Amino acid sequence: MPWNPRGRFAASLGLLAGVAIAALFVLPVSAGQAPGGAAPGNEPVTFTKDIAPILQRSCQGCHHSDGVGPMSLTTYEEVRPFARSMKLKTGLRGKPGSMPPWFVEKNIGIQRFKNDFSLSDDEIQKIAKWTDSGAPMGNPADMPAPLTFADAETWKLGQPDLLVKTPTVTLKASSPDWWGPIGEVPSGLTEDRYVKSVEYKEVTQSVPNSDGRKTVGSRFIFHHLCWGAGDSPEQDPAFIENFPCHEVGRNGDVFDPEAPRLLKAGTKMELRSSHLHSNGKDTKSYIEMGFRLYPKDYQPKKKVVRLGLFGNSMNLDIEGMQANQHFEAFTVLPENAKIIGFEPHMHAAGVRMCLDAISGAGMMVETLNCVGYDHSWVRVYTYEDDATPLLPKGTILRITGYFDNTPSNRNVADPRNWSGLGHRSIDNMMNNLGEVVLLSDSEFKQAMLDRRAKLHLSEGQTLVGCPLCGSVKPVTATAGNNPQ
Repeated sequence: MPWNPRGRFAASLGLLAGVAIAALFVLPVSAGQAPGGAAPGNEPVTFTKDIAPILQRSCQGCHHSDGVGPMSLTTYEEVRPFARSMKLKTGLRGKPGSMPPWFVEKNIGIQRFKNDFSLSDDEIQKIAKWTDSGAPMGNPADMPAPLTFADAETWKLGQPDLLVKTPTVTLKASSPDWWGPIGEVPSGLTEDRYVKSVEYKEVTQSVPNSDGRKTVGSRFIFHHLCWGAGDSPEQDPAFIENFPCHEVGRNGDVFDPEAPRLLKAGTKMELRSSHLHSNGKDTKSYIEMGFRLYPKDYQPKKKVVRLGLFGNSMNLDIEGMQANQHFEAFTVLPENAKIIGFEPHMHAAGVRMCLDAISGAGMMVETLNCVGYDHSWVRVYTYEDDATPLLPKGTILRITGYFDNTPSNRNVADPRNWSGLGHRSIDNMMNNLGEVVLLSDSEFKQAMLDRRAKLHLSEGQTLVGCPLCGSVKPVTATAGNNPQ
């Protein structure tokens, strides 16, 4: 399927961004077992020493008293009733419904990502051992100092240099899904500026409550908002730059410092594609766009071209009451490329997506990543700078999407129904929205040389995502020759 350089679209209905869990107040200690599950010679696992640090790093950002999580997990008294559910949810590891919502499969492909808050195998085993041994509190002296949580006004990526607010929209308590444009808004920029990062927040005028529809905690009505930047009132609605969409549960975006996004003077935000869903209450809401900007004199090191989405949404044929249905999509890289991130986009029936690189005369297939997909949490997996796949021109990219249209997938409203492409959550999509940067031959070679130096790779040594890193050779100056 061809790349679409003018943008990408997305639509889906976010479900509960957490879990509805019954409280379990008593976890007995097995007869003859030491508190904390300590076998002879083993240290017991306790809340204060072992579990609290895990929760602080990977859970409490959402699960605190004013967070988006359905319960607070900051004290032993709060956590103890949910011990069994924690064991269950963390043990799902990368499958829909797992917690924390980071779905990269740990045994396949690249494992180095920015802002990775996933749990290690050892941490998952500690939670299971702690639960099975009666969830003991442990020594209060071992408890780490409590965290201070940012309020709703705090931006995770830092205070924006430019804040833009969309028009307010209103949705009735039980309205059907709605999608379409919601207008435009000026940026207020009087000079061209390069963008370091963008982060979105939905601001609602309804109060979260337990009587709502259970869609993303009964808090939000935007599932997604996609937009583009035009730079003059006379301009065709075509976009000059396309920025990542706002999607429910999605993390913010930090752009490649060598090739950041550009907002031009006079830019207006064309709010061309929004998907709204009711939350059980009459709600007014708007989106805040927070941009961090580089200094006025900042100049990118590279001039690059970005590619749009690719996928197979048009050909989806998802049968009712069937699990493990899968579909493929292919595209050929027209130039050398750096893959900045992997962002699967599916709908409620989607449960997994894999990204493969196919290259060479022998058609070598290398799986870059496989990730689970949960319709409640839209994730973008941004690679560490020295782990971004570096792929030569002509590489075939393949995505494989997996769908579960059975009662075991709780995100599906009625698994008896067939589904294909559509905007609603009961319809389906299959796209990769991750950013891809095209590189010239010289930029590609230098990127591979930098990777070899940074990772201390020897000649002939390769690694996942960089099939030519072991063969590229630096050019050194010799008598009578100039270095190239």
